[in-house]
Amino acid sequence: MNDPIVEEVRKYRDEHARKFNYDLDAICTSLMQNQTKRGRKLRSRAIRSTISRTEPRVRGPVD
Repeated sequence: MNDPIVEEVRKYRDEHARKFNYDLDAICTSLMQNQTKRGRKLRSRAIRSTISRTEPRVRGPVD
């Protein structure tokens, strides 16, 4: 199923990523700079702990 809105978003996302040679750090920096220019509050990226991919995820009890 083709959704024209989804296709348009993907097109613009790819064009933006291509400007930065698909470098995720550069893309994020650009997006954050654009938000700053527009006066929006930024949320800093949370530091993720490194967990070995071989370790199973452990979830607590569900209430």
